[in-house]
Amino acid sequence: MGDSDAALSYYSSASLTSSLQRVANFIHLNITRQTIFHLMDPMAPWILILFSIYGVLNGQETRDPISMEDCCKDGRERGQDSQDCSALPLISESTTCRIAQEQCCAAVLEDTSCTNGINMAKDQGACEALFTGSTCESKTAKMCCDCCLLGKSAQEIGLTCDLSLSVGYQCGLVSRACCRHGNPEVEGNSTPGQHLHRRPGQRHSTGSETLMHHMRHYARVYGSRRPSEKVPDDSDTPELDDMCKEAKCSQKCVGNGTCVCEEGFKLKPDAKNCEDINECLLGTYNCRHGERCINMLGSYRCQREVSCGTGYELTNSNQCKDIDECETGTHNCPPDFECQNTPGSFRCRPKVKCGQGYIQDALGSCIDINECLSHNGPCPTGQMCFNTVGSYTCQRNSVSCGRGYHLNEEGTRCVDIDECKQPDGACADHGCINLVGSFRCECRGGYIFNSISRVCEDINECRHYPGRLCAHKCENILGSYKCSCTTGFKLSSDGRNCDDVNECESNPCSQECANVYGSYQCYCRRGYQLSDVDGITCEDIDECALPTGGHICSYRCHNSPGSFHCTCPEGGYTLAPNGRSCQDVDECLAGTHTCTESESCFNVQGGFRCLAFECPPNYRRSGETTRVERADTIRCVKSCQANDIGCVMDPVHSVSHTVISLPTFREFTKSEEIVFLRTMSPAHSLPQLGSSDIVFDILDGNMQSSFDILKRYEHGMIVGVVRQVKRIIGPVDIVLKLAMNYVSSGVVSHRNIVNVHIFVSEFWF
Repeated sequence: MGDSDAALSYYSSASLTSSLQRVANFIHLNITRQTIFHLMDPMAPWILILFSIYGVLNGQETRDPISMEDCCKDGRERGQDSQDCSALPLISESTTCRIAQEQCCAAVLEDTSCTNGINMAKDQGACEALFTGSTCESKTAKMCCDCCLLGKSAQEIGLTCDLSLSVGYQCGLVSRACCRHGNPEVEGNSTPGQHLHRRPGQRHSTGSETLMHHMRHYARVYGSRRPSEKVPDDSDTPELDDMCKEAKCSQKCVGNGTCVCEEGFKLKPDAKNCEDINECLLGTYNCRHGERCINMLGSYRCQREVSCGTGYELTNSNQCKDIDECETGTHNCPPDFECQNTPGSFRCRPKVKCGQGYIQDALGSCIDINECLSHNGPCPTGQMCFNTVGSYTCQRNSVSCGRGYHLNEEGTRCVDIDECKQPDGACADHGCINLVGSFRCECRGGYIFNSISRVCEDINECRHYPGRLCAHKCENILGSYKCSCTTGFKLSSDGRNCDDVNECESNPCSQECANVYGSYQCYCRRGYQLSDVDGITCEDIDECALPTGGHICSYRCHNSPGSFHCTCPEGGYTLAPNGRSCQDVDECLAGTHTCTESESCFNVQGGFRCLAFECPPNYRRSGETTRVERADTIRCVKSCQANDIGCVMDPVHSVSHTVISLPTFREFTKSEEIVFLRTMSPAHSLPQLGSSDIVFDILDGNMQSSFDILKRYEHGMIVGVVRQVKRIIGPVDIVLKLAMNYVSSGVVSHRNIVNVHIFVSEFWF
């Protein structure tokens, strides 16, 4: 959204509630009274398009039964509830109504974003932490945050709050409000000599509420003036001059003919009339928790959201008042009943009162009173009482008629009673056939006549024809039956069979869904598993926490949504192509070591060593080795000076150095053979007279007896095998000093010293 679009959304929150005429007036106001050169090039095509739309759609407003205020109100409510204006459901086919919906919704989002930006500037003093997105709301929040910081900085360094900067109109309002809000000398004052009073029904507010209060005041006072212009004050001119008379302001006029509005109003785009500020829409109200804001002309009020309960309504004074359902016409009394209001409810009283000889039931029907059954019979002694409808008659005990008969008018004989002609109807709504002394009912379909109770009883088709009427469930109703389906099915068009419901169309699963007959099954993608709680949510599998998680990666395993990744120790290792194993980096081969020219680079697991072996006095190096490999041996042989008897008598003929790199074994269950000392002496199975032998020994460096040495015969030769017999935890460097003693006739003729430099790594790989 561009600057012009943002400005249009910001001020349309109140102006779009009338019609698109205000949109055109707003554009005209921005062109004529603000910096027109900002809108000339980029906004000119849009201005022409908006005026064209307004001209075409102007006639549609009269044909749409939904007012523009309703369209704008719907857009504001949806913006406040969902915080999303991208897909608004249309409440009218009118294009004008759609525009009002979108603009009013966008205005709510922009006001909320601007308030968030001001709060960020006040609370944290920086705007980079939150507003890094590219959406229109993020840009608006970032602009309001930056402009508020600009006003606060001006106040801190002692500059005037009316900075003469060519910033946007909205930015200027935010900057001045933040500047004056942070100055204790002008706190609560919009301009010198003018005090901001609280509006009716408004409580004391602090923070961003007071700041938004200042912004509304600046929007009224400054109108479309640049920030550098002087704000007029009506205190300079005690009486309205000719310019004010010509201005024809709807509320107030300052000395130079500029119109301003009272508290709670803002100036319309025509710069003369004033319109109400909707604090509820702008979010500048100060209602308590559990109350909602209701806008009023020039003010607002807070009304609690908790319902008063059935039969009561909330008054303007937040009191619960009884609803007179009889007066409002919200009762459900039948036409033959009259409504009588009661606290929180109402009662239905029959209109027709029963006459003497009748009693009225709860449904308002008049039931005949059988006076003959009273404790004291109404007839004199010797006479029989006969009940009649609404009365009774007394006759002498001369003729006794049975059921279905009564005496004739003369009282001489019994005649048949035509039950079908009685007012109450013997068969109710069914057909009635009178019989002599009795009657019979012709029942409608779905009913059967009970000859004992002489009434039509409902036939339970579901019980008489089980499994033949409905595919799933059968429910009996008066005179018929009704079919229904179990969960996962819906009733087909014939009203009897059931069709499978494809539950997957409503997306019940968090990832994948498979419809099955009468139900559905959720399943997850690789790296996820179905929740045991609800069976529909897919939860990430923590491969690193599985029982085999410790063997997935050589070093460390890091779980991620739906997968995992392995890492290696920093320096000396790199991740293998399989993504799990760690490979040693040969710094010596790669040339990344730091050894000097006089040193030899030896690669160890996870690093390297710079080695420099010097021969002791009276010894010289045998051969040259520029780079020490794993199997290389630096050998120094004895080289005595002439007449050096001590050197000649020294039994040590050679001193050798060999290097080996070992890991820290993760599981050490058996001894490991690490060094082989091969000789050129032949092996003899049996000792021979005058034969020589070789005895191997560890002279020094056997830390905690972690090594031993064995003599072995291989291919007819004697071999010394150095073994690691205990687990060594690295990193540690060991120099194992070995001796190869050549024994002849039980006497050591000479010996060779072998120094094994062992570098034990910290890791097992």
